[in-house]
Amino acid sequence: MKAYIHESIELEKAGQKIHFQKNPEPIPEEFEEELEREPVLKTAFEALTPGRQRGYILYFSQPKQSKTRTGRIEKCKPMILSGIGLNDKYKSMNKPGNHQ
Repeated sequence: MKAYIHESIELEKAGQKIHFQKNPEPIPEEFEEELEREPVLKTAFEALTPGRQRGYILYFSQPKQSKTRTGRIEKCKPMILSGIGLNDKYKSMNKPGNHQ
């Protein structure tokens, strides 16, 4: 273990960096089709931060049935168009002093 730590220290001193490969989540077919059908939605989705995009993709990918995935996409379209992340709505509701 000590050998790995010393090796890491030497690599850090030498300025070497580790570059991780990013494997983006696959976009569900239903959402891909919706993005192609509605360029405004695609633009709005691409304007979201990568974390917000990933949150939506994971949420849309969870159901096994296409009908459920499509329903989730339809429900979330207004939020995407408004630039709101999937969980942003709930975060603002839970802020102190925000009793809705």
